[in-house]
Amino acid sequence: MRHAPVTPNGDRIRWVELPGAEPARLYLHGLGASSPVYWAAAAAHPLLTGRRSLLLDLLGFGISDRPTDFAYTLEAHADAVATALDAAGVTGAEVVAHSLGGAVAVLLAARHPRLVSRLVLVDAALDPAPPVPRPGSSAIETWTEEEFLADGWRRTEQRVGPAWWATMRLAGREALYRTAVHRAQGTTPALRDQLRGLPVPRTFLHPAADGAPADAERLTASGVVVRTVPDCGHNIMLDNPEAFARATADALNG
Repeated sequence: MRHAPVTPNGDRIRWVELPGAEPARLYLHGLGASSPVYWAAAAAHPLLTGRRSLLLDLLGFGISDRPTDFAYTLEAHADAVATALDAAGVTGAEVVAHSLGGAVAVLLAARHPRLVSRLVLVDAALDPAPPVPRPGSSAIETWTEEEFLADGWRRTEQRVGPAWWATMRLAGREALYRTAVHRAQGTTPALRDQLRGLPVPRTFLHPAADGAPADAERLTASGVVVRTVPDCGHNIMLDNPEAFARATADALNG
């Protein structure tokens, strides 16, 4: 495990690092998740192994510190990751990012272009979400912060189920709530617009069962490779690891 301070108060981001060749690969997790849990098998797959790989937990999640005075905006997350990568001596990383992590990865590439050479977005969260409960969502953003800290987090445990809660319970409650709210609100400019404008190779993986992703034609027209992965849900790398590894290897080696 490695770590680096990323705030003026010395709060630390931590990651599990696998040795290998440069350029490094950075793996980012989704809301309430943890990269060592969600990405270890993928990073060790024969099609993807051999690169220096950082399985990094965003500030407030997993094995990273959980400060209560951090903003937890998507931009703040991206800047904190950038600080950690600087400390790790990483430039030109190939970033593989799931869900919320995909949103952070887009901002990392837009705000700190020297740190990112390629993006693989895994069913990334690119759009604002309405503040109403949706199937498969945590619905955290439907609470006020006071409600969530008082009792909402207990109800969230019941809503998300034991698998997601296994890592969600590690997150700071302020971190979980504020991150969910800012993810639901989106960014200005919109994440999709920022993604379309990036100069690096970009691939967007999505489950076949969900149909074509929103704005697929415009993404493709801007150079984003949109690729369907069969027999999976939102957690593509866990649901169909072989198909995920093939699609990701193609994206990284293309």
